[in-house]
Amino acid sequence: MAVVLVVEDEEQVRVLVESVLDQAGHQALSASSINEALALIQTDRTLDLLFTDIELEADQQAGLVHAGLELAQQARKMRPELPVLYTTGNAVTDGMRALFVEGAHLLPKPYDVSGLESKLQEVMRAAKTEGA
Repeated sequence: MAVVLVVEDEEQVRVLVESVLDQAGHQALSASSINEALALIQTDRTLDLLFTDIELEADQQAGLVHAGLELAQQARKMRPELPVLYTTGNAVTDGMRALFVEGAHLLPKPYDVSGLESKLQEVMRAAKTEGA
């Protein structure tokens, strides 16, 4: 079982991801903004994966255009080995890719349940391989 921090501002999408994780035997922690997510990352809770939308609406309104990228960078400062899976419904530019944390993966929206499940498994397998 893995503990996955899901950072998604669209409630329906967040609930879907939580459900998929639960059905796959994982535990989901969820946040809808960079501040909520950082509060969870700063605790001593186990986290096996950060799954974050690149663009979070509330954070955009606060001036952070690609809050998920910033979140992953800050998370890696606190937890250097934390695997990261990004998602977005928008095009990803080379400039954005340059801001991806090392070893991060991308799952474009829209995705279906099987696509999400297989990508999560791929990222967790890669993390185990890199950590070994």
